[in-house]
Amino acid sequence: MDRNQKPRRNIEDIRSRYRGAGPVKPQHARPAQVPTPKPIKELPKPLAIEKKPMGKINLNEPSLVNRPLPAYLNDSDGDKKSSILPVKNKRKERKEKKEKKKWSKKKKIVTTFLSILLIIGVVVAVFGASLLSKLDKVLHGNIFSDASAFLNTQPLKGESSGRVNILLAGNSADDVGHDGADLTDSIMVISIDTTTHNAFMLSIPRDLWVDIPTLGHQKINAAITVSDFSAPGYPSNGMGQLEQIIQTQLGIPLDYYVLIDYAALRDAANAVGGIPVDIQSSDPRGLYDPSEDFVTKGPLVKLSNGWHTLNGEQALDLARARGDTYGSYGYELSDFERTQNQRLMLVSLAQKAKTTGVVTNPLKISALFSAFSNNVHTDMTLNNVLRLAQVTKTIDLNSIQSQSFSYVGANPLLKGYVDPGSGEDALIPTSGLDNFTALTQYYQQLTSTNPVVREGANVVILNGSDKTGIASTQGDKLTAAGYNITAVASAGSKYSGTMIVDMSNGKKSATLAGLKGYFPGSVVQPSDKSMQAKEAQNYPNADFVVILGQNWNSASSN
Repeated sequence: MDRNQKPRRNIEDIRSRYRGAGPVKPQHARPAQVPTPKPIKELPKPLAIEKKPMGKINLNEPSLVNRPLPAYLNDSDGDKKSSILPVKNKRKERKEKKEKKKWSKKKKIVTTFLSILLIIGVVVAVFGASLLSKLDKVLHGNIFSDASAFLNTQPLKGESSGRVNILLAGNSADDVGHDGADLTDSIMVISIDTTTHNAFMLSIPRDLWVDIPTLGHQKINAAITVSDFSAPGYPSNGMGQLEQIIQTQLGIPLDYYVLIDYAALRDAANAVGGIPVDIQSSDPRGLYDPSEDFVTKGPLVKLSNGWHTLNGEQALDLARARGDTYGSYGYELSDFERTQNQRLMLVSLAQKAKTTGVVTNPLKISALFSAFSNNVHTDMTLNNVLRLAQVTKTIDLNSIQSQSFSYVGANPLLKGYVDPGSGEDALIPTSGLDNFTALTQYYQQLTSTNPVVREGANVVILNGSDKTGIASTQGDKLTAAGYNITAVASAGSKYSGTMIVDMSNGKKSATLAGLKGYFPGSVVQPSDKSMQAKEAQNYPNADFVVILGQNWNSASSN
């Protein structure tokens, strides 16, 4: 037998080993003892839950107010996204959001532009293409420039300096058979202060004698007839020539022009239902001009003093009348009365259009455009008009000043003149032919923020010393500072001290304060018994007479 083989046990040996021990019982695992279950107590009843209708959640309920958001909705970047998102995904979402905003902004601009085009299209559909064509005819535009003007309004010329001046001229070119219909019988400057929101109208008399480069000396209303004018910075032809004369000779800056045929006033007055005017003539009977109108062949104007509502034809007649026909009354100053009435009606027309809702009534707007389309010419665009409306919307129409260069009174700026060559009656400055200095100063007086310039006091300087030329020197110095020096002369006597005679009786306080700074000395009233006060009475039109005495020292002035 193999040594490595284990011997088999004899089954009998095994059995004999257990003989006498009784039968061998198989050994089994004892079953696990399961504990007796305890009796189950009664389960608690479920809590009652109040049911609330969905969609009516009270966000102010204390349980919902100031409740913090879960952490995964409250990221530090404020996007309220899951904080477990990968960084790359967050960057991608931010980029997509930024691109979406850019597109949204572009989309908004495009949508606005298309909306404006749609509005214009609706206007065309409702009121006809002729309305829009009339607007573009006057303002030199088209449907695309119109839409662009609504989107981007640009500043007006002159707005940066605080003042916009518009030249407004009127003629009768639409009236066939009217003598001199092409001439501008109405010339005025509408000046708008864009800072203080004030305005004034300054009439320029049509008979003012000026030098028209291509025509020689003529009345200023003939400048419109020049058909070949061309210069940088000015409109072409007649209106450009008129602008150049007003700017270079009269010293009044201009930014835009509007040329109106008189028929536009008639049609505009009818479009707003008539315009109210208050006639205040120097004649107790009112105004009367028996000239024949080319349309009605009847009395041109017959209006009593007081309020009247003028229809279009009556407004046109009043704008033309100047009382130069035999039997007229109420036109003491002839053309000056006419320009005053023209300014009166323009303000009244603007007030009526504003207070009766004309600008918000499409039918009335259409009527106004019809009145203006063939009778108004301008170098303004729709963009300019929209900006002008913004600038002037706060101006009180009742506060608009009505001004003109004086022809009568204590210190007239103009006087009558007869041209020796043609024998034509005209007007020239009181200071002489082509000397428009006083007219320029008057415009500066109206527009200046300097209180001395605005007072426009007339100052006379007399030399009462034995020093030659000191009055002229001081006069030039004051003129440069904005004072209105009307005369420089030698006094009738020599005086020891310098004196200021206040002929205004305290009405020109800013000027008096300035003069006292230039000329230290005594100030007296014209009723003073001094010799200086008596000599000052030789200048009744002066507001101040300054007499330089022997003690005058220019170094002592400011």
